[in-house]
Amino acid sequence: MQLTKKGHACVRLTREGRTLVIDPGGFSEEDAAAGADAVLVTHEHPDHFDEGRLRAALDADPAVTVWTLPAVAERLAAAHPGRVRTVGHGDTFEAAGFEVEVHGELHAVIHPDLPRVGNVGFLVDGEVFHPGDAFTVPDRPVRTLMLPLHAPWNKFSEVLDYAREVGAERAYAVHDGLLAEAGLAVYGRNLGPQGPGTGRTAYARLAPGETVTV
Repeated sequence: MQLTKKGHACVRLTREGRTLVIDPGGFSEEDAAAGADAVLVTHEHPDHFDEGRLRAALDADPAVTVWTLPAVAERLAAAHPGRVRTVGHGDTFEAAGFEVEVHGELHAVIHPDLPRVGNVGFLVDGEVFHPGDAFTVPDRPVRTLMLPLHAPWNKFSEVLDYAREVGAERAYAVHDGLLAEAGLAVYGRNLGPQGPGTGRTAYARLAPGETVTV
């Protein structure tokens, strides 16, 4: 499949003319969900879920479906009956011809004073895992990890240890929209060969719009 990095936490997966989009939020491009056959949303935070843009994508194409957890689904389902599906940890389903598994339940802790929201990660075709805002480790091998690089809920040592624990063949950065070029370079050095080491995982950052085959 073709994996295209979009702004911040959003990625597009394309195979045989069909497209699956994950987390087209407010920090991503306005057209991040445009042309998708199906959309997956990991949780309700606006950098992952832009309600207006997603409604526009649903209105533009009556065949588009959305798969997400209840907190997001309840904001969309009434206006688009039958096209917004609720999923949770352990579920499996097919979306736009891709086989999807759901892993995880909760967003990572930002601060004990802030309530935790739900968060699900999506493993697509047994190949690409997008954890949303959590360090969820699937209970099966992963070849391609979308690695949350920088957020109010993580620090570098946790990012590195997460990459090691998942043990994917490769990791591509997501959740990087808050970093300037200098910060991206620092993370790149520390996660690359000159850093402490990610184990068997090769790290890279794709620029928004860049595509690779996985």
